[in-house]
Amino acid sequence: MKEKLRLYGFNNLTKSLSFNIYDVCYAKSPREQRDYIAYIDEQYNSERLTKILTHVSDMIGAKVLNISSQDYDPQGASVTLLIADESMIPVNTDTVVAHLDKSHVTVHTYPEYHPDTSIATFRVDIDVATCGEITPLSTLDFLIGSFDSDIITMDYRVRGFTRDMEGQKLFMDHEITSIQNYIDGGILERYDAVDINVYEAKLFHTKMLIKDVDLQNYLFNTDIYELPPRVRLEITKNLRQEMIEIFSGRNLYTVER
Repeated sequence: MKEKLRLYGFNNLTKSLSFNIYDVCYAKSPREQRDYIAYIDEQYNSERLTKILTHVSDMIGAKVLNISSQDYDPQGASVTLLIADESMIPVNTDTVVAHLDKSHVTVHTYPEYHPDTSIATFRVDIDVATCGEITPLSTLDFLIGSFDSDIITMDYRVRGFTRDMEGQKLFMDHEITSIQNYIDGGILERYDAVDINVYEAKLFHTKMLIKDVDLQNYLFNTDIYELPPRVRLEITKNLRQEMIEIFSGRNLYTVER
C-alpha cells in the first residue's frame, strides 16, 4: 500500500495466497528415478524450507511466533510457521493464540515419478494466510526464484471487511487486477500465463507454464549428447506433454507411451 489507511479499529481483512510449483525432470532408469527423488528430498529438506519461509515472513513484516517442521519417510517435508503482525502482538503472551488461526505460512513437498515415461515431478505447495495490513503478494518473485519452477499455479483471496474512520466498510485495502501485477516482468517473459479472476468475490487465479524446454536442464545424470536425436525428441515430447497436462489440470494425451 502506498499510504497507510486510517481505520476505525483493527484491519480485519484476511488475505490468503496458495502457491503451487512443479519441477519436471527426466530420469531414464528406476535407479535414476530413485536417485532423483533422494536428491530433491535432500535439496528441499525441512531445514532449507524453514529458511525460505522465515525469509518470506521477514519480507511481509511478520514476526514468527512458532515453527513446526517435519521430514517424511520415504520422502517429502512439511514446515508450518505461525506468524503475526508485530504491532498486534500483545504483552500478555497468553492471548497470542487469538491470532494464530489467521496468520501462518506452510510448505509441503511431494516428489514422485511417472511409471512409464521416466518423467519425475517435484511439487511444492505453499500457503500464506495473513490478517490485517500484511499482504503476501510481495513475496512472489522470491518464491518463484527459490525453486525450479516449470509450472506455477497461484490463488489469492481477500475475505472480510474493515472500516475507515467514517465507518465506511472497506472490502479491499490495496489495488489488484491480476496476480501478474506483482510478478517481475523478466520472470513473466519466461512463461505463458493465464488469469481467471472473479473480482466480485475478491478471488484471483493465475497459472504459468515455462515457454522454453532446454532438454539438458531436464536430464538427471545424463548428458544430452549421449542420446540419439530421435530419443531426444521423444523425451522432449513427453516432458512437454506432462507439463501441459499439469498446467491444464486434465489428462489430455491418451496415446500409449
